[in-house]
This record gives sequence, C-alpha cells and structure tokens, in this order.
Amino acid sequence: MAANLSNFRTIGTKIVCVGRNYADHAKELGNAIPKKPMIFLKSLNSYVTEGEPIVIPPGCEELHQEVELGVVISKTAKNVSSAAAMDYVGGYICALDMTARDFQNEAKKAGAPWFLAKSFDTSCPVSKFIEKSKIPDPHEIEIYCLINEKEKQRCVTDKMIFDIPTLISYVTQFATLQPGDVLLTGTPAGVCKCESGDKIRFGLKDIVEANFVVQ
Repeated sequence: MAANLSNFRTIGTKIVCVGRNYADHAKELGNAIPKKPMIFLKSLNSYVTEGEPIVIPPGCEELHQEVELGVVISKTAKNVSSAAAMDYVGGYICALDMTARDFQNEAKKAGAPWFLAKSFDTSCPVSKFIEKSKIPDPHEIEIYCLINEKEKQRCVTDKMIFDIPTLISYVTQFATLQPGDVLLTGTPAGVCKCESGDKIRFGLKDIVEANFVVQ
C-alpha cells in the first residue's frame, strides 16, 4: 500500500538539503560554486506548519530565510539513475531553510558541524503537500519569498546548478531515501536577516503559498 505523502512530516526519516545550488546565492555569501552537490541534513524536529511561529533560537543574532523547492520521495530509493529519478518523486512542497547564520559562520571557523545552525526547532517551515501531477516540470516554476510584503527572493528553478534527477541520483549513491523523505533543492539570492515580528510569505507561483510569523 502506497504511503500517504501528505503526511511526509511524520512518515519521512530525514530532510536532505543541497547547499549552494544557485550560483547567485553562492556569490552573495562569498562562497565558491560547487563542482558536485553539497549535501547536509536538517533533522525532523525542524518542521513547522502554518499557524505555528518560527522561533529564533537562543543567542541567534543573524537568522536568515532561504526559500526552496522541496521534493517528496514516494518510494525507497537506492542507487537510482538520473534517467529513473523522477519515478521516485511523489510530490513537492515549498519550504524555508531557516539558518542561524552567525551559528553557521562560527562553526565554519572552528571546523565544527552546523547542526544548531540548521536544525533548531522550527527551522523548516513548510507549505502543504502538492501532488506530482500538479507540477509537470519542476524546473520551470517560480519560487518566491516576501518579508513584511517586501520581495526578497524570486527565481525560476531552471537556475539550479544541479537538477532534481542529478540530485536524487547523487544522494542515493550514498544514502537510501525513504517514502516521505524531503530533498530541499537549494535557495536563490536574496537571503537576509529576519527579526521577531516579521511576517514571511513564500511559495511556488500559482501553485502554493504559506505564511509564517517570526517570534
């Protein structure tokens, strides 16, 4: 029996994230453009849905938003070829990879892991689930993010450095993806500091939108 992917937050085992997958975002942070996918994880405690606030973690002075297209995996995926990768996609979400940038920068300098920077509670606000059939080509949709109704990010997903089949194939060489797992495909330029009281509106143009408040 197929899993109910609308329950991805409870049936999935992990949130796999792709860093620096848009050249303009890499450049805005002064980072090199990667030659192969740069992969990290967010833990499941980071999920938060509409109606609940994004809570700034204690001591964080530089909380940034990163709007991303999320891919929800439909079936167990191991050593998947690029040609077959889309057969393992069950649907999509739009998400924010909220990042405690000061925590991340401190960890980088120390050569330490980024766990607290990326996986604090409420660091992954998500939209509702979108069936795969609603998005015929996930590389031709527009993602956007507004803070207090001022546009901060807007980009078409064809600007990804590594497309979705490439990412699924790459990840599944090393780590098996399970039904409900989410692959966040990277963010374009425009990340900025978010403060308590900010209202964040983000989504996929003409497909889905979500609204959150920073606390």
